[in-house]
Amino acid sequence: MSLSGFASPLWFLLLLAVAALLAGYLVVQRRRRRNTLRFTNLALLERVAPQRQGWPRHVPTTLLLVGLVGLTVALAGPTDDVKVPRNRATVILTIDVSLSMESTDVAPTRLEAAQQAAKDFANGLTPGINLGLVAFSGTAAVLVSPTTDRAPVRRAIDSLQLAERTATGEAIFTSLQAIDTLAALVPSGEGPPPARIVLLSDGKQTVPEKTDDPRGSFTAAARAKEKGVPISTISFGTTYGTVGIDGQQIPVPVDDASMGRIADISGGDAYRASSLEQLNQVYDTLKEQIGFETTRGDASRPWLLLGTLASLLSAAGALVLTQRLP
Repeated sequence: MSLSGFASPLWFLLLLAVAALLAGYLVVQRRRRRNTLRFTNLALLERVAPQRQGWPRHVPTTLLLVGLVGLTVALAGPTDDVKVPRNRATVILTIDVSLSMESTDVAPTRLEAAQQAAKDFANGLTPGINLGLVAFSGTAAVLVSPTTDRAPVRRAIDSLQLAERTATGEAIFTSLQAIDTLAALVPSGEGPPPARIVLLSDGKQTVPEKTDDPRGSFTAAARAKEKGVPISTISFGTTYGTVGIDGQQIPVPVDDASMGRIADISGGDAYRASSLEQLNQVYDTLKEQIGFETTRGDASRPWLLLGTLASLLSAAGALVLTQRLP
């Protein structure tokens, strides 16, 4: 047991008093036994001495000592890691609406599955988080500025429409701009809230062609890193997805590599999902990561309960066995 896990470890000095009580009890019991053996008229002793109760007579004292130990630990202020909901955070949900999201490799389509999972994600976020929505294809647009009201986000998700091309870099830059806009509204004394981008896409960037272009996805990810905004990427779809364009089935395999690279550059995490069930699992993981933070909290309640209950049981046992309190 590390003393660093206690708020006031000096209270453990009271355990010396508990140890002294135990030693005193053992001495008294030993002296009582010695005095009894000195009584030479054993026949008379059986008639005048109360009947020995054996080991049960030690139970009240044992419970009392256990209770004192429990109360001492509680006074020392034990702490433990606890998860508490975040009161200040900004999340931008950034969804790819390029034509490849019409693929049916994820039923009913990639886009419809993404819409369903995104609404569940929005509904499950802790209330204090500001959630915004960005949609992107050949361009990117903020559909909902970060807000704690989930209704406009759900409505915007339902209204997502497909369009040509994929400008992943523009999506990241637009998400960062939405984060900066909200941060500018926060009073200067409080500082900007922590932020994160959740980027869902299925295909490679097509606008511009190079990912390290000034408006490319890798450049945007590096900018997010500079701002301290990690990007959690979700590459959604399968390697065998296709879409029908001008009567032809065009392959639209998911691009795990570039999505993973974006996450790595920004300091975020990369996830893969090839079904609605897997996508929901990813969002559940993100809700835990984003919606809660781990802090050191008070953990004295179990010890306080132990000390109180053990002390009460000690008093009750003493009344039953010896007709007096310990």
